[in-house]
Amino acid sequence: MTDFKAAFYESGLLDERYRKFTHPSGLDIYVFPKKMSAKYALFGTKYGSVNNSFCVDGSDQVITVPDGIAHFLEHKLFFNEDGSDSFERFSDYGADANAYTSFNKTAYLFSCTDNFDKSLTELIDFVTHPYFTPESVASEIGIISEEIKMYDDSPGDRCFYGMLEGMYKSHSIRRNICGTEESISRITAPMLYDCYRAFYRPDNMMLIVCGDVSAEEVLTIAGERLENFKNPSKQVKFINENSLEAPSAYKPYTEQRMQVAKPIFNIGFKDTDISDDPRERQRKDAVMSILDEMLFSRAGELYNSLFDKKLISPSMSYGYTMSQTFAYHSVAGESDDPRAVLDEIMAYIGRVRGEGLDKKDFERAKKVMYAEAVKCFDSVENIANSLFTFVCEGAEIFECAEIIGSIGFDEVEAAFKQAFDASTVTLSVVSPITNN
Repeated sequence: MTDFKAAFYESGLLDERYRKFTHPSGLDIYVFPKKMSAKYALFGTKYGSVNNSFCVDGSDQVITVPDGIAHFLEHKLFFNEDGSDSFERFSDYGADANAYTSFNKTAYLFSCTDNFDKSLTELIDFVTHPYFTPESVASEIGIISEEIKMYDDSPGDRCFYGMLEGMYKSHSIRRNICGTEESISRITAPMLYDCYRAFYRPDNMMLIVCGDVSAEEVLTIAGERLENFKNPSKQVKFINENSLEAPSAYKPYTEQRMQVAKPIFNIGFKDTDISDDPRERQRKDAVMSILDEMLFSRAGELYNSLFDKKLISPSMSYGYTMSQTFAYHSVAGESDDPRAVLDEIMAYIGRVRGEGLDKKDFERAKKVMYAEAVKCFDSVENIANSLFTFVCEGAEIFECAEIIGSIGFDEVEAAFKQAFDASTVTLSVVSPITNN
C-alpha cells in the first residue's frame, strides 16, 4: 500500500476523533469513523466562484477568467472520455451522488449504504480525470443557461444577490456563482483545462470520508486510484479582493420587482476587518455568531417587537458569514415595509449601544451556539461538509466548541462596538410587480 503520512485528532470534550493522512502527491485524506448506517465521501477543492482572478508560477500577471467557470467545471467533470456519465454509475451502485460550487470551494460527494468501495473508486476516478471537448462545452452552455434563468427567476436568490451587490463594489462575491448567460458563453475547453490544472491540484484538495469505514479500506482504494495524480509545476496565487473594497457599503439600497405576494428583504452589514490568521478568523466568526444570536433571535426583544408591530413574518433569519476575503452580517425576511424594519433594527442597535448588552442574553446565545456546534456531529453528511469548510478555512473543527466555550462577555461587547456601523449597511428589497 502507498506510504501515507498520518496524524491523529481527538476531542475529549466531544468524544470524537478522526485521522488525517497525506498521500505522496500532497493530497490530504480525512477518515472520520462514525457508527452509522450511511457512509459519506467528499472530494473537494479550495476553488470557487470568487477565484476568477489569479497569478501562476510566481508571475504578477493577473489572469481573469469568465464568471461561472468554477461551477461550469463542476458540471463537466461528471462526463467521462468513454461517453459515460458518473451520475448514472453512482445510481447503478445504489449511491446518492451530488456536487456543489460555493463562493470559495467545490465539492463532489456521495452517500451510500452498500458498494462503498465501488462508489469511492468512481468518485476519485472521475474527479482526477477531466475530459472536455468543444462539443461537450457547447452543449453544457445551454444547460447552465437554463439553470441561470431559474435562479434569476427566484425572488429569494435575487434578493440575496441584491444585498451582495449593494455591499460590494467590485468583489466577485457580488456576482452569481453560476455566472451569466453572457459570461458562460465565453468559456472554452482550454479554459476549463487551465483552471483544472491550476486548482484541482492534490495540495489544494482533500478527500473526506465519514461513516462506519476503516482507514485501511479508504487508503487502499486511494493508493490505487491516485497513483498518477500529481501536482503540476504551476504555483497559484489568489487575488485577495477584500483589499480592494472600502469599509462602507457600495449602495445603501437596491430594489427589484418580481412576482411576490409581499416584499422580501435582505439587510447586509459589510465587514472588511478580516485577519490573515485563520485562528483569529475562526474566533471572530464565533464571537459574531453569538452576537447575532443575542440581537436577532426569536427569544430576543427586537424580534418580538418587530413581530408584535406586524413588521415581519415569523420566518426572519439572520447570521454571520466569514471567509478569507469577505465577511458580513445578514438579516432576511418578509415585510410590507422593509425600510421600517431596517429603521427599527438600527434604532434598537443604537439603544443597546447606550444601555449595554444583556449578560443573560449572552449566556443564552452562547449555549445555543455551543449546542449547534455539538449537533454538527449527529450525521455523516454534516460532519464531512463541516470538516471540509473548516479545512478550507485553515481551521480545526474540534476547536469550534472549545472556542465558543472560552468566549467571554467582554469579548462580545468589544466586537459589538465595532459592528453594525450605519455606513456598512445595505437594504435589498424584492417588491411585487405593480400594474401602475
